[in-house]
Amino acid sequence: MTTTLVLTLIGRDQPGLVRVVAAAIAEHGGNWLESRLCRLGGEFAGIVRLEVETTRADTLTQALRGLAGLRVDVTREGSAPLPTAGAPAQLAALDLVGSDRPGILREVSAVLANHGLNVEDLSSERVEAPMGGGKLFQLRAVVSVPPSSVLAAVQADLEKLAADLMVELKLDRVK
Repeated sequence: MTTTLVLTLIGRDQPGLVRVVAAAIAEHGGNWLESRLCRLGGEFAGIVRLEVETTRADTLTQALRGLAGLRVDVTREGSAPLPTAGAPAQLAALDLVGSDRPGILREVSAVLANHGLNVEDLSSERVEAPMGGGKLFQLRAVVSVPPSSVLAAVQADLEKLAADLMVELKLDRVK
């Protein structure tokens, strides 16, 4: 029987960190299923989902937590409450770009939460605007829209917010 583990990894970025994690997982019979890894501000951060024989999960967890230069948290998948059964949620893609200022993500995420949408994947960055136009904030997210939410209502609230924040925003169903 196997169990699924979800790892969160944080440490000072340096060459070979992914190799060290992958080696520890493989040495304990684990199978790397999916991950999101990145470098932010000189730090390495990631989330890894893996599968391992239940009898080997504790020794793998100890080995991962003992890796030098990384803080590793391990959670067994399924330890968090699962969403209630019912009609499946639809996915939608959200793209936003505009002049950077504090609070953009707070405002956008509040609209999403108020409509019951869940963030499945989100990436953002601050970049230089073309021709010396200052700093731009860019956001790309995939959100799940439960059957109880009306995407048009979410879109309307986001458009009101976009006007206040002076950003361009697009929300489309993922096909």
